[in-house]
Amino acid sequence: MEILIINGPNLNLLGKREPEIYGSESFESYFEKILKKMFPEITFHYFQSNVEGELINELHAKGFSVDGIIMNAGAYTHTSIAIADAVAAIKSPVIEIHLSNIFAREDYRHVSYLGKHCKGSISGLGLKGYELAVRALMK
Repeated sequence: MEILIINGPNLNLLGKREPEIYGSESFESYFEKILKKMFPEITFHYFQSNVEGELINELHAKGFSVDGIIMNAGAYTHTSIAIADAVAAIKSPVIEIHLSNIFAREDYRHVSYLGKHCKGSISGLGLKGYELAVRALMK
């Protein structure tokens, strides 16, 4: 099984950026220490970009070949119709993830343009949400 994880803007700063909201561990550390070891039978691909078009290009490039995609589009979740259209256009199932509970934050974060095109959404469970998304894609 192949799973692509796509992280959007500012997620390269996990562990440094607002640790009271996003935690103190970097995604790369979590990915290597936990996720890859927890699921050795899965081939993971990881992509992070702060650029909307690069995220869309990655969805187009791999969204017809991998078994599933876990996507944290960051703030683009609430603003990007283009990313939502890319998710709708591909064949691989996508699970939307957010580290913080977007519904407990500012009103503009309550809207997800991606959500209706995703198999499911996970919000507010921190990095543990990635593990849960992998398990959901395995079923």
